Amino acid sequence: MATLQTTLNQLDPNFPQTEAPPQMQVRKRSGEYEPVDVNKIVRAVERCCHGLAHVDAIRVASKTIGGLFDGASTRELDSISIQTAASLIAEEPEYSRLAARLLLATIAKEVAGQNIYSFSQSIDVGHREGVVSKDAADFVAANARKLNSAIDDRFSDRFEYFGLRTVYDRYLLKHPITRQVMETPQYFFMRVSAGLSVRVNEAVDFYNLLASHDYLPSSPTLFNSGTKHSQMSSCYLLDSPLDSLDSIYDAYKQIALLSKFSGGIGLAFHRVRSEGSLIRATNGLSNGIVPWLRTLDASVAAVNQGGKRKGACCVYLEPWHADIDSFLEMRDNTGDAARRTYNLNLANWIPDLFMRRSDEDGIWSLFDPKDVPHLTDLYGEAFEKAYVEAEEKKLFSRQVKARDLYARMMRTLAETGNGWMVFKDACNIKCNQTGLPENVVHLSNLCTEITEVTSNAETAVCNLGSVNLSRHLTDGVFDFEKLAATVRHAVPMLDRVIDINFYPVPQAASSNSRWRPVGLGLMGLQDVFFQLRIPFDSDEARALSARIQEEIYFHALSASADLAEKHGPHTAFKDTRAAQGEFQFDLWGITPKDTARWEKLRERMKTTGLRNSLLIAIAPTATIASIVGCYECIEPQISNMFKRETLSGEFMQINKYLVNELKALGIWSEAMRNRIKLAEGSIQKISEISDEVKAIYRTVWEVPMKGLIDMAADRGAFIDQSQSLNLFAESPNIGRLSSMYMYAWKRGIKTTYYLRSRPATRIAKTTVAVGNREQAQPTASAAVSCSLDNPESCEACQ
Repeated sequence: MATLQTTLNQLDPNFPQTEAPPQMQVRKRSGEYEPVDVNKIVRAVERCCHGLAHVDAIRVASKTIGGLFDGASTRELDSISIQTAASLIAEEPEYSRLAARLLLATIAKEVAGQNIYSFSQSIDVGHREGVVSKDAADFVAANARKLNSAIDDRFSDRFEYFGLRTVYDRYLLKHPITRQVMETPQYFFMRVSAGLSVRVNEAVDFYNLLASHDYLPSSPTLFNSGTKHSQMSSCYLLDSPLDSLDSIYDAYKQIALLSKFSGGIGLAFHRVRSEGSLIRATNGLSNGIVPWLRTLDASVAAVNQGGKRKGACCVYLEPWHADIDSFLEMRDNTGDAARRTYNLNLANWIPDLFMRRSDEDGIWSLFDPKDVPHLTDLYGEAFEKAYVEAEEKKLFSRQVKARDLYARMMRTLAETGNGWMVFKDACNIKCNQTGLPENVVHLSNLCTEITEVTSNAETAVCNLGSVNLSRHLTDGVFDFEKLAATVRHAVPMLDRVIDINFYPVPQAASSNSRWRPVGLGLMGLQDVFFQLRIPFDSDEARALSARIQEEIYFHALSASADLAEKHGPHTAFKDTRAAQGEFQFDLWGITPKDTARWEKLRERMKTTGLRNSLLIAIAPTATIASIVGCYECIEPQISNMFKRETLSGEFMQINKYLVNELKALGIWSEAMRNRIKLAEGSIQKISEISDEVKAIYRTVWEVPMKGLIDMAADRGAFIDQSQSLNLFAESPNIGRLSSMYMYAWKRGIKTTYYLRSRPATRIAKTTVAVGNREQAQPTASAAVSCSLDNPESCEACQ
């Protein structure tokens, strides 16, 4: 055999001249040693390069061979190959596919090393090791032949590297002792499908939907379907505890149990008395809500989500509560640490009256909830009447200028990204569940897309899934027929979770069985606009976005009516607005273009009922969007160049759609890549690029927020829950933010989410030579990445 140095010189003449030991050995996965054969390494990389015209197999193989040392394991060599390919993605996006294929080969070896060669064997091993549930194991054993034959490994070639890496690191079931993965990506999709199915054909069909990346359930379903702890719901909403020790600690116990099983939690705190309020039982004065929330803050950190990360909770407070100032300070980075809560997220539950008085520069009254306990359960005109009566009786603790308090809310948003603006009246007036006065929405969830009624007897629940819009274009045209088929397939499987889910607390089980809400969302909207080559905020994009949402809503309702015909409507149907024939767009005062089909559905809905009280919610999708390789949620891209973090390191990526455009124009080069890096991922000042291309590939910092809000309002008429609407401000100031959120309220938006700001997302630069001068160039160690700079505390919705 030729020496290693000779082979390296043949592959790359510039490789450093260091003679390797002639009898270098590598350690195989079996533990055996064998002499190094560098040709095996080259062939392993080349096998993964088919169809990838712009990758250089020798370049990757050379780096792998360069990492050889005597006694190196084949696993270590595979890792070098994978990381080398991943490090080249910013230079050529096709390396993402190569890195994914190399990782897939590694996963296959790891699974086969445990004598697992079929899906049913994977489930059998998982059951014996106490990971897979008996029900799932029995179902698979009874249908092993059909399920095994349905596995199609060709679907795995749809993964980009970071999607597959996420699945490998986070989602594949691991042996409890060796921590080796016990399933391939296709076994994983089939395990999720089998865990939700009652018939083998149903499992196969749903597997094909997941494996094709057309649709994905949210992370709790992906983590837990088919396992011994099948907690597959994403969100839990708890009504405000009553103003008593028993009620507050009962709520905390619920939160701890829900957090233990990975639930993302929303908690209202409107009813708890304010600081200085008289406690008649002891004749003392209350310390207000801050000490209680400090206790909750510690509990959320202590009871983590299944050992994976600390718990996640968002606390909602109405702005008439006398402790509102202290509440807004709890996430500040300065001040008394004993009054700060760094594990909780904060949100304002805002009535329209407050927004009107802020707009008019009026006076706002702050009350102790002990004196106005009824305000929490009122909204709209009833709330306004009761609030004004309380003012006239001078029950307020103090009064402030509404605009000053509103400005304080804006400052909290600007400084912390927290203190989300969520609109109480819009959430209630436009909610299907509030058909009776006693049914009230008191809060949203951690990610602000869920709006469901709560009470002390009912903890609201929702399970989520998202359609990948990027997979719904056919021959350059958006395929609405395929979208309809996907929605009608997804809704029954979301509904199935309600019946087989594990509920940590009885209040959640009773609420979910009564209302049966689900949250079907979407992701990859930006991908659709890139593929169609239309700017994100163009009239064409706005119209397409609204039509997509209308189709999703129509077919979700139709699927729920189908389920109602088979199984009956949910038990609270008569209490809903749908029972009176009202659709979501009726509550917005909107009339769809095709009224005939809606009228037909209206009559059917009134006759058969609906299986689900709520159907549509657009969640953040950061994690599952990464799995299927699309842009998350409904948002424009953050940057044309950004960083991905994995357990293997940090890697730069570039917008693959833009790269293909620049290749077609003949201007894609290393120099162009560096200019995009220097411009923080923007192409707006690169003269060689046309205005048309610049308009298509603007970043979110270059898209007017008015356009983003208008699109959200347009689609909102077809969303019966809400949408996780992040807003963006490169350099936030109080005046701009005040106008932005006031406009969102006036457009009828129900909820907003994080305020994202730019300064924390600058690409780190290091000095390099550019031509005859030195310039700052980004390094691979840091890049624009919104999800890293303002990370969501909870991935339950994602």
